[in-house]
Amino acid sequence: MSLAFGIAIFYTIWWVVLFAVLPFGVRSHAETGTEHQVGTDAGSPVAIRMGLKLLATTGISAVLFAAIYAFIAYES
Repeated sequence: MSLAFGIAIFYTIWWVVLFAVLPFGVRSHAETGTEHQVGTDAGSPVAIRMGLKLLATTGISAVLFAAIYAFIAYES
């Protein structure tokens, strides 16, 4: 596997995993019963914890990439 191909595969996996991880743990203002600002939707998230989600996405993507790399590199 070339470096460019590996980067492209990791990039693709990372974005797919990010969109899968984004909805985990999100609670809206309506669900928590907290006040929201005037002009915003009651369904907007209270705390998205983006840093934690980016770290989780990177970790999951690294594991998936390692599995794909092993499959490609050691295929007999």
